[in-house]
Amino acid sequence: MNAIEIPFQGETLCALASGALLWRARDLLIVSDLHLGKSERIARRRGTMLPPYETRATLERLEADLAATGANGVLCLGDSFDDLDAATGLEPQDRAHLVSLIEGRAWHWVEGNHDPGPAGLPGVHHAELVMGPLTFRHIAEPGAQGELSGHYHPKLGLPGCGEARACLLFDATRMILPAYGAYTGGMPATAPELRALIGSPGFAVLTGSKPLLVPYPARAGAGRGRRRF
Repeated sequence: MNAIEIPFQGETLCALASGALLWRARDLLIVSDLHLGKSERIARRRGTMLPPYETRATLERLEADLAATGANGVLCLGDSFDDLDAATGLEPQDRAHLVSLIEGRAWHWVEGNHDPGPAGLPGVHHAELVMGPLTFRHIAEPGAQGELSGHYHPKLGLPGCGEARACLLFDATRMILPAYGAYTGGMPATAPELRALIGSPGFAVLTGSKPLLVPYPARAGAGRGRRRF
């Protein structure tokens, strides 16, 4: 399993190539911004048709991470669905696939700005969640300690590395996870909103076939990508 171990607030978290985090001490896989049902939501609201495969691709990625890690718990850091109607509008086979992943696991849904209420699926819904020294919420709060969040979909490009890649950003006090779902855009990691949240020294872990740890902020070439929430 490709992973980078990160000491954080007295715990060890493993950053996976997919953008997920593994907290071995709690047997917990942490993901953010799955945005399940995005193509259905776009078709419903805009009349624009996209290939309806992003939910399947995201669930297959999640299933692979669960198989590789053996995690018995999952924590979704908000915007798990593109909106609450998307949660009820999943294709029957996608809903069945998701329920099969939830069954037998401790599953936590943290609310996001796209899905502010329970989605009518198994698992426990939280506005935010505290476990030991760590606080899990969707949107980072200034001054927080031991915080893990999502929302911003950070992406980072480096010279010679091709397209910008989704990335985890972190410093000694907080982590901001990348979007885990397919069809999700991103915010350049060098954007002022993210620079204001990540202190020095800061680091980024780029996703891909193999996770890549780099200092943050990076030099020229960073941040190609568009912000889409």
